[in-house]
Amino acid sequence: MNEERAIKVEEVTSVEAPPKARVADAETAPEKLERKRDYLEGFLAAKPAAADPNAVGGDLYEAVINALKDIYDPEIPVNIYDLGLIYNVEIDEGHVMVTMTLTTPHCPVAESMPGEVELRVGAVPGVGDAEVNLVWDPPWSPANMSDEARLELGML
Repeated sequence: MNEERAIKVEEVTSVEAPPKARVADAETAPEKLERKRDYLEGFLAAKPAAADPNAVGGDLYEAVINALKDIYDPEIPVNIYDLGLIYNVEIDEGHVMVTMTLTTPHCPVAESMPGEVELRVGAVPGVGDAEVNLVWDPPWSPANMSDEARLELGML
């Protein structure tokens, strides 16, 4: 199994020259621009999809979120949305269901906060009625807070 390895050397007298680029082969500026116009034409003609006002980013949804951002925890100078107390907002034909929690079950506002949320969200134009579902699972933690809330509280 001990084979001798040898390097073969081959002498070459000439090499075929690679093809040269020709000016005639290049695209002209109008050709390039025309292709871009065709590409952009469909893009520019397309209309944006109509946003569902009840979905995230919709007008009604954003108005509800803004109403929630106007409610502040009495012990912490941050609104309940940025504190991470709001777990979910669902809107169905004017009915708004807000799923939320509080910092602890023994929170002093445990009885009044859900009612305030219901009143404020119910007052948003376009909302027929609002319902608050207060949950304790998963429990709230400081990890739920937005960066704005952490900055406000000096936690960043």
